[in-house]
Amino acid sequence: MELKGQVAVVTGAAQGLGEAIAYRLLREGAKVVFADINFNRLTLVLEKYDLAFQDCIHIAQVDVTDEQSVQHLMETTFSTFGKIDILVSNAGILIAGDTPTFDAADWRKVIEVNLVGYFLCAKHVSKYMIERKKGNIIQINSKSGKVGSFKNTAYAASKFGGIGLTQSLALEFAPHGIRVNAICPGNLLDSPLWMDSLYDQYAEKWGISKEEVRKKYEEQVPMGRGCGYDDVANLVVFLASDRSSYITGLAINVTGGQVMW
Repeated sequence: MELKGQVAVVTGAAQGLGEAIAYRLLREGAKVVFADINFNRLTLVLEKYDLAFQDCIHIAQVDVTDEQSVQHLMETTFSTFGKIDILVSNAGILIAGDTPTFDAADWRKVIEVNLVGYFLCAKHVSKYMIERKKGNIIQINSKSGKVGSFKNTAYAASKFGGIGLTQSLALEFAPHGIRVNAICPGNLLDSPLWMDSLYDQYAEKWGISKEEVRKKYEEQVPMGRGCGYDDVANLVVFLASDRSSYITGLAINVTGGQVMW
């Protein structure tokens, strides 16, 4: 119960890593707003957890690229729980492709969700945190925010920008008692993105099995495995707790040694 009594907002929480983080925060004693653009999936999430965490869970539809939608999310959270202690900005998308044929509209879409969305969420949660002189903003970034990503220019650019935004927000908000950090996971090889899409794409592209695709990516990691949800959630809890009270402005790798800077 590391976070008992705290209130958290997690974007992109209808599935995958976002759902896992939000669930972990519930288990640590926090009241959590699961926010996502996909409301149908949110209702399924509510059914899954509501019985065990009555009065501690709320769901809210949000489009992080729409400022009014983000503002409404924070207003709803405050009116429901009376404060906001933690923001986990997790919502994100990945669209990859060759640069010469990459559609500029798709490039802008990735930037809008991954970078502008993070900014809007931080902007509209900050006023509630500034009033209380207390808060934690945590962005779920990527190892692609530390090192370039092959044929993945929009995603890498958005994540590099996210680290710059994290550092800048940390400087601005430090006098108000608000800490801002980013987490840079490695490949989440059991996530919906991989299970529902990337394994099939890479297997077809390289003419190998999905099992061989997984092995190929695991072999790139010194610790020999992909990044798990708990690996990330453990760090989220630490950064959201008072045990990290002197840490701000960092982008911390969770990559099994694949990226070390």
